[in-house]
Amino acid sequence: MAKNVIQQNLYDLLRQVDTPTVCNAIEVVQGKRGFNRFTRGTMQHSKPGAPAIVGFARTAKISGLAPPTEPDDIIRDRRMKYYRSMASGSAPTVAVIEDVDFPHSIAGWWGEVNVAVHKGLGLMGAVTNGVMRDLDALDDGFPVLAGSIGISHGFVHVVKIGTPVNVMGLEVTQGALIHADRHGALVIPPEVIMGLAKAIETVMSNEAIILGPARDSEFDIEKLEKIWAEFEARRT
Repeated sequence: MAKNVIQQNLYDLLRQVDTPTVCNAIEVVQGKRGFNRFTRGTMQHSKPGAPAIVGFARTAKISGLAPPTEPDDIIRDRRMKYYRSMASGSAPTVAVIEDVDFPHSIAGWWGEVNVAVHKGLGLMGAVTNGVMRDLDALDDGFPVLAGSIGISHGFVHVVKIGTPVNVMGLEVTQGALIHADRHGALVIPPEVIMGLAKAIETVMSNEAIILGPARDSEFDIEKLEKIWAEFEARRT
């Protein structure tokens, strides 16, 4: 299987722009509206001012509402296999973890310990429909985008490793390229990657047609009517 690769200049750009801009840029490359590979609903971000989470997904499923039914040695062994999987893959990588108890998740997998461990293993951040906690103690440099904030670790244990996951309505397979920030997360389709940097520039320049005049002290409805036609003609 070919290794996932992202050019450094594109990676740096993606870290600097927000996820709504990337979503719009994907539609520019595709030449139409309707892109829908993104999360639904409001999520919680551990470090709202941090750069965007960008990387190739390392997937798993966890549970914590009830004790595991398998023997303890199997659960312990699977947890180590989970960490080995998280430490694998082509950098940059992002943990994308489905809590199968959602929307009744209680298990704070993403707390001080696991953030430190995953950051130490080289991952760039995490996206989950599950719970995060220990907010004041979480390391910088590893943002978490979570379904909720909680207190308990419950009976948290790993259920599956490397399988397709669903996080807040977003289907993610192992190795998918993720972009996420406090707005939510999306999967960047491989076929748009070559044109994505230019499309981001297009989105930003198109919006500047409106934003510059709108922020001028002399802006009025007549000026809006004049520039809106140009804006409509250029945007996707």
